[in-house]
Amino acid sequence: MKEVLTRAPNETERLAAHIVFHLKGDGREERGTSTIVALQGNLGAGKTVFVKGAAESLGIDDTITSPTFVIVKMYPIGIDVPWKQLVHIDAYRLESEKELNSIDWKTLASDPKNLIFIEWPEQVGLGVPERALWLEFEAVDEDTRKIVLPDTVSLPEHFV
Repeated sequence: MKEVLTRAPNETERLAAHIVFHLKGDGREERGTSTIVALQGNLGAGKTVFVKGAAESLGIDDTITSPTFVIVKMYPIGIDVPWKQLVHIDAYRLESEKELNSIDWKTLASDPKNLIFIEWPEQVGLGVPERALWLEFEAVDEDTRKIVLPDTVSLPEHFV
């Protein structure tokens, strides 16, 4: 696992853009499944800021906010990438894998045209597949965030 410190929201957003770039070439669309990024961390740890950076890198102009009360928000992607839709899920209010199915999870997770970001994945038990890219977020202080990611994700020099 790698630890990255970002010292401002725009650095967290740039890290997200880099990871989206990394995911573009993972071949998921050829295997017939969605691309899933599971974001773990306490409130205020930077998960939604991360999704905002990912969305901006995909040409999405909408204001990205956490879908805490609606559970899921979907945004069309208008640039040439393997995905057609960014799906943002906040599972904080869910209590089980069964509740995840209420948002048609199986369909969302099996569509290779979906790039899915799920906040609070631990709330839904085994609902999030092992193939997901799991990231852990921690607020170190008011501006600094620690993000732990798998060694399989390459980082540009300024994040190392």
